Amino acid sequence: MATTGTAEPTGTKPFSPFEWMIAGRYLRARRRETFISIISLFSFLGILLGVATLIVVMSVMNGFRTELIGKILGVNGHIILQPIDTPLTDFADVASRIAMVKGVKAAIPFVEGQVLASGSNASTGALVRGVRAEDFPSLPGVSNNIRQGTLEGFDNSGGVAIGSRLATQLGLTIGDKITLVSPRGAVTPMGVTPRVKAYPVVAIFEIGMSEYDSSFVFMPFSEAQLYFNLDDRASAIELYLDNPEATGTLRPQIEEAAGRQVLLTDWRQRNMTFFSALEVERNMMFMILTLIVLVAALNIISGLTMLVKDKSHDIAILRTMGATRGAILRIFFITGAAIGTVGTFCGVILGMIICWNVESIRQFVSWLTRTELFSPELYFLSKLPAEVNPGELVSIVLMALILSYLATIYPAWRAARLDPVEALRYE
Repeated sequence: MATTGTAEPTGTKPFSPFEWMIAGRYLRARRRETFISIISLFSFLGILLGVATLIVVMSVMNGFRTELIGKILGVNGHIILQPIDTPLTDFADVASRIAMVKGVKAAIPFVEGQVLASGSNASTGALVRGVRAEDFPSLPGVSNNIRQGTLEGFDNSGGVAIGSRLATQLGLTIGDKITLVSPRGAVTPMGVTPRVKAYPVVAIFEIGMSEYDSSFVFMPFSEAQLYFNLDDRASAIELYLDNPEATGTLRPQIEEAAGRQVLLTDWRQRNMTFFSALEVERNMMFMILTLIVLVAALNIISGLTMLVKDKSHDIAILRTMGATRGAILRIFFITGAAIGTVGTFCGVILGMIICWNVESIRQFVSWLTRTELFSPELYFLSKLPAEVNPGELVSIVLMALILSYLATIYPAWRAARLDPVEALRYE
């Protein structure tokens, strides 16, 4: 039975080998299409570098935050318990009761005070912390990073443990004496006189955070009580938890176990401004670097638009041979999406390689330029860290792919809407 009128050809199945073959031919530039190929190359490189940069920057910032939290919590504890109304003379009983709370790993009483530390050739401010020798195993940031000397018999050693940067700054090594000057000295008829005392250095530690390595001095607990005129008191109690994120849920149990009026301050409260600034910087960097991928996606639009204009004669012939509008749209979608997809995954590979070798790269660039990149004094850490977050990596890949695919829609739609009669008439 004869049919009247014209019908839209049914064409091939979506994303058939025919469509992939035509798209592949368009991706291979000929001599007269060199300019279009250069635009596509820049689009590919833009997406590759944008994705790689995003991965590297976000991984470094993740590693920076993780390392800082680890260093800070490795020395300062997750919760600080301070006395209210009355001095903390019952620190031993309070610490033992709190240590029994499920979820609390350790409760460490300490004495703390500011001093002026002097060596053979310099003086600087320092923070003295009196700790019992039995509590050092609960401070792995210190006990596992002894570079010189030993902490064995620390309570009876009569000496102190100092950070590596402080030792370098004051020109001290094991056996040398460090002079500590405290404004809270002996009370005399003339007033309070500063307390000056020299202690031999029995251990030098290196936590890896410059602020701590250049300022901390650990002293036997009983000696610190005498030095700061605290008699039988402790300044506060540090609590280390199995899960640092559980500070809120454990707070009521800790207050009940303390059995007295106490003030609890967790690590988030003590470092709120610092970590908030890190989070804001991290989010802003993600938004700014996303613009690199967006610019590369816009290059895909311009490249495909020029390709559609250049291939208008081919599109018209394909349409007269039976290719549907959908087939034409899919051909140009595949062409643009291939640039975005390959660029994204090449960027992932490049970004991961840089993340795995970021410290070696930093050292090489520092050696090449004769400058110190990532100064420990400015960034607190002695090494450049990088930590790849799988969820964040997936987000970056999806964002790059979505932007790339969206960029192909308009040029592909224009190609599908091209009138073959008009294209052939003005060819």
